[in-house]
Amino acid sequence: MIYLDYQATTPLAPEAFDAMLPWLREDFANPHSAHAAGRKARAAVEAARAEVAALLPPGGGVSFTSGATEALNWAIKGTAGDIVTLATEHAAVLDTVAYARSQGRKVTVLPVGGDGLVDLDRAAEAIMPGTGLVAAMLVNNEIGVIQPVAALADLAHAAGAVMLCDAVQGYGRVPIPAHCDLLAVSAHKIHGPKGIGALWMRDGIALAPLLHGGGQEAGGRSGTLSPALCAGFGVAARLARTGGAEDAAHVARLSAAALARFDAAGWALNGSADQRYKGNLNMRRDGVDVARLMSELRDIAFSAGSACASGSGRSSHVLRAIGLSEAQARSSIRLGFGRYTRENDLILGVDRIIAAARAQWGAA
Repeated sequence: MIYLDYQATTPLAPEAFDAMLPWLREDFANPHSAHAAGRKARAAVEAARAEVAALLPPGGGVSFTSGATEALNWAIKGTAGDIVTLATEHAAVLDTVAYARSQGRKVTVLPVGGDGLVDLDRAAEAIMPGTGLVAAMLVNNEIGVIQPVAALADLAHAAGAVMLCDAVQGYGRVPIPAHCDLLAVSAHKIHGPKGIGALWMRDGIALAPLLHGGGQEAGGRSGTLSPALCAGFGVAARLARTGGAEDAAHVARLSAAALARFDAAGWALNGSADQRYKGNLNMRRDGVDVARLMSELRDIAFSAGSACASGSGRSSHVLRAIGLSEAQARSSIRLGFGRYTRENDLILGVDRIIAAARAQWGAA
């Protein structure tokens, strides 16, 4: 299997796997218990919390969650006032703000340009006094574009609003803007385990709880934490921090090699070519039947869009938001790669995708 779907999930780092094992076997105590075994587990949780926080701005705290979806739901439902967000956000944001609208909150969904980026002048018109929350993704999960989150945060603060950033695809990959008030992150996008994420809250920000119960986390989140998942997340965050420059250089080399092949074959890149994370390539070749392409290349893991919307029968809302037709959206694929992707595997995968697409219309 050639795995090229890093935006959906990343391979678990061996170091993270090893760090988790003791907490799944002999050190199984509840980290919220007062006895010695519980305190030992709690120490592991706090060590992991420090590692996760080390990749985030100073002046805030990390509350562990079951994943970024919970973190985003908590951030949105735990605030008040009007909401401004973008048309290319993840479903965890768009569906949650739709729920907030049904509960009486005013919601403004800003369009993006053909490059996938928001118009800051239009954002300034929408983010007015009375806005309670501005929500924007740092790195888009489908097309990889990097939004001007710092500038949006400045607009939010000028209006007295809170800035929420879905940093899932950017965490550990690109710098995190220090301007944000709330940041949602996920372990399994940085070679950590699935089932754990976090919400970073700037000091002084208070949210209404999403889950009621024991209030185990300082931010008010209830539920027993898994020391194993926390430990795996912490090690993954440490590896991202200490090896970030090496990872970025590797991804840049892979991206350049893949793009050269796609360009030569007449494929187009969806989204900004400059303001983007290079480990995400969303490519389009008009006329390609992507469903057939994926069926013919079952030993290559790539995507037609967000894994969270797969099976819905809908084309990508992100690709439609940047102005693509239905046919163009359905002729686009997403390739994601990173730390453990070997260049020869990527090139082989890209060449086979290009060849299979050519065969669909009988090209030589």
